[in-house]
Amino acid sequence: MKIDCGTYPLTGGFDELLEAAGKPRPSAEGLCDYFAGLPADELEARHRAVDAAIMAAGITFTVYSEAGNIDRAWPFDVVPRIIEKSEWDGIEAGLKQRLKALNLFIDDIYHEQKIIQDGVFPAEVLADSKNFRQACVGANPPFGVWAHICGTDLVRDGDGTFYVLEDNLRVPSGVSYMLENRQLMKRLFPELFARYDVLPVDSYTAQLYDMLAALSPREDERPEIAVLTPGVYNSAYFEHSYLAQQMGAHLVEGSDLVVLDDDCIYMKTIEGLTRLDVIYRRVDDDFIDPEVFRADSTLGVPGLMRAWKAGKVGIANAPGSGVADDKVVYAYVPQMIEYYLGEKAILPNVPSYLCMHQEDCDYVLANLDKLVVKPANESGGYGMLIGPKSTAEEQATFARLIRENPRNYMAQPTLSLSTVPTLCDGAIEPRHVDLRPFILQSKDINVTRGGLTRVALRRGSLVVNSSQGGGSKDTWIVQGVI
Repeated sequence: MKIDCGTYPLTGGFDELLEAAGKPRPSAEGLCDYFAGLPADELEARHRAVDAAIMAAGITFTVYSEAGNIDRAWPFDVVPRIIEKSEWDGIEAGLKQRLKALNLFIDDIYHEQKIIQDGVFPAEVLADSKNFRQACVGANPPFGVWAHICGTDLVRDGDGTFYVLEDNLRVPSGVSYMLENRQLMKRLFPELFARYDVLPVDSYTAQLYDMLAALSPREDERPEIAVLTPGVYNSAYFEHSYLAQQMGAHLVEGSDLVVLDDDCIYMKTIEGLTRLDVIYRRVDDDFIDPEVFRADSTLGVPGLMRAWKAGKVGIANAPGSGVADDKVVYAYVPQMIEYYLGEKAILPNVPSYLCMHQEDCDYVLANLDKLVVKPANESGGYGMLIGPKSTAEEQATFARLIRENPRNYMAQPTLSLSTVPTLCDGAIEPRHVDLRPFILQSKDINVTRGGLTRVALRRGSLVVNSSQGGGSKDTWIVQGVI
């Protein structure tokens, strides 16, 4: 099995391997030459080897179903995705610009709400927000930053343009798989790395540590940092434990922590209580503090919000940051960038229709068979209607849901997502992909040199989520061929 540029099929959209039939893109020439030179069965053998390595290392994710929770090995494709650094530089600048504006928006929303007063952002969108937290009004996190870790989903359309599909600002996941993908590829194809100048991603956990450490209220001491996990049954538990281990941080559950009368938060140990300075929480707002949010939560820590608002502990991402993690709010990010930064958005949004607007709603209802319809606050690929793949019954169901709650739905055209070569059932075929880079912000702002490429393993599918049958690839930002 080989990547043969002469027989590799093009789908009519933007393929990241070939610019025309039989003609690889300049950045892909080395990739094509390398794989074409492998013995016929070598690629499949290495694919089996990496699957065995994934199982041995316990790199898993959890799928929730009616039959119960199922742990599955992380689905990994051995053909890397290549993006030239000259193109990446613009993407990186756009991601930094976007997160700066989003953090200014969140801080404004929990204070003066000037963007609403000036008529740039509709008051009714905030009024119906499921993720606005009244308990966060007036809070002042360090540096005015609320969303410290953002995973922004990018897609490349049929003309090669990168668009922002959505921003993940609550508890974005996937970075551990990005890091593991790189390690797997280094072991699997060391000779291929010798052909490319690939920018590293290994510094992410050090940057994450530095970002979190900057939030510590005790500036003159080495901070005690913990990753707060819902526990071993959470779908991203592998990532929680991985990041804690890589940073040298504590991995804790809510029952391991206590807030005392001094408003400081402590970790229970066999030697007594140890004060924590920073919590990287992987628990949703609703569950982090039963004194403030859901009283029945056993995942959080009573008094955690009190400690945070008193400035006794840093929390990333800050409670309430999800107010900007809303697919309707997403549509206003270009206006936020102009309002707060006085700049035009570097990265465009996907054109969007908001069903809360009557004209948009009428258009969406008349074109359900052509559009992708999304609820405002779902994630993981759930709750969507992919119009061209939908049935008349599914369209009728969504029409009813939209009419019942138009604020909760938005729609976008069905993009012709770019394709990359993927090993599927013993053959190399094009498959659709997206890309999730990770941006860190506290005192400084950093963007990963690459990200988690998610790939739709089913032929013709546009759904890349691992929970929906997708896989992943290593993403190479290259400065050139060596």
